[in-house]
Amino acid sequence: MMQKLMAAAAATALTALGPLAIAGDKGEVELAYVEWSSEVASTNLVKAVLEDMGYDVKITPVSAAAMWQAVGTGDVDGIVAAWLPTTHKHYLEKVADRVDDLGPNLDGTRIGLVVPAYVEIESIDALNAAADKFDGKIIGIDPGAGLMSKTEQVIKDYGLTDMDLVEGTGPIMTAVLGDAIEDNEWVVVTGWTPHWMFAKYDLEYLDDPKGIYGGKEQIHTIVRKGLKDDMPEVYAVLDNFSWTPEQMAELMIWNQEKRSDPYANAERWIEENAALVESWKP
Repeated sequence: MMQKLMAAAAATALTALGPLAIAGDKGEVELAYVEWSSEVASTNLVKAVLEDMGYDVKITPVSAAAMWQAVGTGDVDGIVAAWLPTTHKHYLEKVADRVDDLGPNLDGTRIGLVVPAYVEIESIDALNAAADKFDGKIIGIDPGAGLMSKTEQVIKDYGLTDMDLVEGTGPIMTAVLGDAIEDNEWVVVTGWTPHWMFAKYDLEYLDDPKGIYGGKEQIHTIVRKGLKDDMPEVYAVLDNFSWTPEQMAELMIWNQEKRSDPYANAERWIEENAALVESWKP
């Protein structure tokens, strides 16, 4: 009798504690992402939400091409980092019949060439004439990013023969930008919104008369075929996940603090936005 009472009490305690008490018991979820500050924020946030619900979540940073390939082959369950309809259009076309597009999780994004506000040109077609002031360089990010392929097209279509696109990473790009601003030097970088650098620095997009970068975009959630049947609760959370650029920017700024942990910040953000997070759950 005593053993039965103790078992019943333990079960009651687990129920009272909720999903945190059985974290990892519901199975493993795998998500991929590109190491843009926006996607670091969103992917860690989704990981924290699902782990609070009892899942074991693995997140893997990869190139954009590898991210799309992984969800297309079913090697990962999903991504919350699909920039559409322009930036990642060519990646989606390759896997469209093998994935489910759950729609936007964030509305109002943008990509393009970005300069400090003190730079005295306003349009991409003025870059050649000012190439010397930029040291002939456009500071880019990882070579597999859709933003980079669009920038290569920009260089070709605008005839920017005096400008070279420099490959790197998001952190390298922002470090170069910050150093240039500190020295009041001219610099042009591949940029996107939302990004914490727009909160820290006074920046402007260069006009794109040819419209190569497109207009405002959205960030979509993409999942592998079959996820809805295999893990309906996970599918529901990913389908419901949606927030604003302002909400994302708050988390991104926290992530830029020294010795800051994106996952710990995501948990803090969940605590401070509990009602919104609850609306994502089935």
